[in-house]
Amino acid sequence: MSSKEVILTQSGLKKLEEELAYLKSVKRREVAARIKTAISFGDLSENAEYDNAKNEQAFIEGKIITLEKMLRNTRLIEDDEVSRDTVGVGSTVRLQEIGGEEPLEFTIVGTAESDPANNRISNESPVGRAILGFSAGSEVDVKAPAGTIKYKILEIK
Repeated sequence: MSSKEVILTQSGLKKLEEELAYLKSVKRREVAARIKTAISFGDLSENAEYDNAKNEQAFIEGKIITLEKMLRNTRLIEDDEVSRDTVGVGSTVRLQEIGGEEPLEFTIVGTAESDPANNRISNESPVGRAILGFSAGSEVDVKAPAGTIKYKILEIK
């Protein structure tokens, strides 16, 4: 079974490693303590605290497995790999919607690091996929759910 490659920047890798360490060292202990306390209440068949703690434990263990799998399949994008000539993963891009008002600026990242609220969009998002490989000055059509939007790439940092 092949696993999908996870593309990460150095900061994204660090964030995933920190989350994994937190889940393993802190959250596991917290949930184990909650389970132990719930068991002390007696009858487990009608113990909502026990059920909630066991559900949280299952969620945390699933998240740990997912993060470990992602880290095993990581391809790290080094700063020196990021082109300033064409858009790629790791590029920070300024775009102007043709006919739009304010330019947009965001960094193209792998899906594991995607955080649109913080201007980090996935290379697999409609905009990310559409602008990959293009250079500053290019006009690109982005097929979005609301229709096609035309952007001009103003700058690649």
